[in-house]
Amino acid sequence: MTLLFDVQSVGVQFGHVCALADCDLRIQMGERVALIGSNGSGKSTLLRVLHGLLKPSTGRMTADTSALQAMLFQRPYMLRASVLNNVALGLWLRGRPWAAAKVQGQQALQRVGLAELAMRQAKTLSVGQQQRVALARAWALKPQVMLLDEPTASLDPASKHEVERLMAEFSNSGMTLIFSSHNLGQVKRLASRVVYLEHGKIIADLPTHDFFNGPLPPAAEHFLKGEMT
Repeated sequence: MTLLFDVQSVGVQFGHVCALADCDLRIQMGERVALIGSNGSGKSTLLRVLHGLLKPSTGRMTADTSALQAMLFQRPYMLRASVLNNVALGLWLRGRPWAAAKVQGQQALQRVGLAELAMRQAKTLSVGQQQRVALARAWALKPQVMLLDEPTASLDPASKHEVERLMAEFSNSGMTLIFSSHNLGQVKRLASRVVYLEHGKIIADLPTHDFFNGPLPPAAEHFLKGEMT
């Protein structure tokens, strides 16, 4: 398998706050990796390190630069423009002619079931619809790796189901998924591997079946029992 990310003893410091501490992580092409842990455990910071948005304060992270990445944020930003233009702009910035970008953007909206909303102002959409627009915007770039930060947070059940369905489809097409989530049911459904963080440290890194069926380090065991109660 192709090694995508090699994280070695990585730490990230924000002033006096330690967001990540001495993290080691290797991720291969085609994996579906879920990052779990309580708020402030370092999940979002680790995603940003993997995507190259944050430089480690200590240690080093190497990535396969030939693999195109896209990242979906918990609260994706919508431009004051139509849904179609929100998707097409990323393609245009990548060098596509505007007319071709709009055609490809329309195809991406069709992929996520929003083609009929192409001319709507993106900021008028529901939160769930905006998340699907963000997925279309990312998918249109044809990435090999997609990183998602709490992709279904604050969504209603129907929207969560739709986003999960799209994530599963992307993964089945060969895309590598790395996502943070508080939804353990979602983790069971989508992930092949679970990485549990606490206070910026990786406490457990196991195949999904092994994580949910133990044994686990005490800290991960306590978290799992608390989240499942």
